[in-house]
Amino acid sequence: MAFTKCWLAYPEIRGCRCDAISLHTELTGETIDRAKAELAEGFKGLYGAALTEGDDITLALDMALDPEGYRLKAADGHCTIEGGSEVGVLYGVFALLRNLQTAGKAWAQFTADEEKAPSNRLRMLNHWDNMDGSIERGYSGDSFFFKDSEILIDVPRLTAYARMLASVGINGITINNVNVKDAASWLITDRYFGALQEYLKIFTPYGVKLYLSINFAAPMELGGMDSADPCDPAVAKWWADKAQEVWANLPGLGGFLVKADSEGRPGPFTYGRNQADGANMLADAVAPCGGHIVWRCFVYNCQQDWRNTKIDRARAGYDYFMPLDGTFRDNVTLQIKNGPMDFQVREPVSPLIGGLQHTHIAVEFQIAQEYTGQQRHVCYLMPWFRQILDFDMHTRPNGDAHVRALIQGAGNGMVAVTNTGNDENWTGHDLAAANLYGFGRLSYDTTLDPAVIAGEWLRLTFGNNEPVEKTLHRILMQSWPTYEKYNAPLGVGWMVNPNYHYGPNVDGYEYSRWGCYHRASFDGIGIDRSPTGSDYCHQYAPELAEMYANVETCPEELLLFFHHMPYNYVLKSGKTILQHIYDTHFEGAEDAARFYDEVVTLKPYLDPAVYARLEARFAHQKEHACEWRDVINTYFYRKTGIGDAHGRKIYE
Repeated sequence: MAFTKCWLAYPEIRGCRCDAISLHTELTGETIDRAKAELAEGFKGLYGAALTEGDDITLALDMALDPEGYRLKAADGHCTIEGGSEVGVLYGVFALLRNLQTAGKAWAQFTADEEKAPSNRLRMLNHWDNMDGSIERGYSGDSFFFKDSEILIDVPRLTAYARMLASVGINGITINNVNVKDAASWLITDRYFGALQEYLKIFTPYGVKLYLSINFAAPMELGGMDSADPCDPAVAKWWADKAQEVWANLPGLGGFLVKADSEGRPGPFTYGRNQADGANMLADAVAPCGGHIVWRCFVYNCQQDWRNTKIDRARAGYDYFMPLDGTFRDNVTLQIKNGPMDFQVREPVSPLIGGLQHTHIAVEFQIAQEYTGQQRHVCYLMPWFRQILDFDMHTRPNGDAHVRALIQGAGNGMVAVTNTGNDENWTGHDLAAANLYGFGRLSYDTTLDPAVIAGEWLRLTFGNNEPVEKTLHRILMQSWPTYEKYNAPLGVGWMVNPNYHYGPNVDGYEYSRWGCYHRASFDGIGIDRSPTGSDYCHQYAPELAEMYANVETCPEELLLFFHHMPYNYVLKSGKTILQHIYDTHFEGAEDAARFYDEVVTLKPYLDPAVYARLEARFAHQKEHACEWRDVINTYFYRKTGIGDAHGRKIYE
């Protein structure tokens, strides 16, 4: 299947053509070859210029720079790009091409003075691709890694993808689903080593480390053992031998990603062991090979008794992992979801992120939009991610405890469950590519403004096209607040159809083995996580615990996440909770309708195929937002018998 170039199309900078740009470098190697090829393609597209030998651009190393950092200086038609390594030089090349496009100037007029180092060491994508070719929570077609239990080696597509990742600073990728099943268990055997070697050849020169998700019970599934007990010396030896075999065949492999004791996955709990026992056993096995273990903290009891109001899924991650702080090996990173639940449109920041003080951590985000429109609705998530990064956990009395500071340093970073598939445009919804681009840019530089990121992406994707840029920028920046309006109110989340998580269903997950999420009754709604309920709020530092526990100081966008409240409680806006629910759902549907009307005006300015895809997606969003409005409002009218203060029809 053909594919678009996304933000690496290098559309012409009109009125700025030139014949040639010259390059000088004494550096050699595969990564430098990729940098030179990128410059050649970029200048051909932007200026129609051939890349020749000379001194317009110089590529060099400066070992005083961060290994993944770069320095870019340009003036009077001359440019120097220095990197702390070859990968740093490559990042500098992408920065030059990005800056040229956003500036929109002739080469001789371009100036730059920029020095960057990554905010985070680990900047990873998790693919949830299955080896049959399907993708769990995939909304952009099928996998371009796997089909029919075989590894696909589509060199042009894989190379294009590696370029995309490197262009925004992503340096790690896990290619298979964390819910390892069927043939995927055999990825760490000679059945697949040959194909994975081809992947290493493609991704490594772009600075992208390859990781594999593994089955914790592999000693039983692959080795014929009767146990996977991490404290059994025979199990530990099996993994140590397996690591030696894997790295001998796949030198440069980054490591393993593990989901254990979660949603039916095997893990150390089976043997009465804790999460550190499991992670450390694997870490010891891969350490001699330079391997890294990324261990997910999405561990909770999915067989809950919903009648017990003290049982709280939100508490689970902190309860399981916080007592183990400081006991994990140095080559283990705990991967913690940004919120305590599961990628809802609004959640508090997970207290585990602030709590762990002596353990490497990576915050896990989701750009696949599982609960935020599944790439059928536009929902630009970088404003939300930036709020998370800027959140102060108050857990370092004498230091910076903002999330962005807590994930700095070796072994720490950011991870995203990604949104790509084999669709022509990679992400199903053309505007969903802004989340892939944005996550990379934000993970490399956590100080970036999401509005600036959106502007960059639009200019790189659509060229200097002012009507398109202004209209789509406005839509992108309004899209997450709009989705929140017609989604679940005030932090409750989960009002979706079970299993596939799309479309409104207020009680879809209520009173189930997964727990309760809103406990709506005839007189109130919300989960009590104050000391009178599950006391989840006291997993936070005292300043935050007191804020969340008090109805008057709890942020209203999270009010129903922390408190069960009467419908007639008056918010700071002067509206009752019930009227807020009605109003926001009407407003959200109106916003979605306006988005559609604005996109329609862009038909003369867009490629016909792009316009057709966008028009179809926004038409669906407009209709589906009305469904959300009607289902949610009808539910609460029937619960309460109280109508809309403005006399609007709110029930079917």
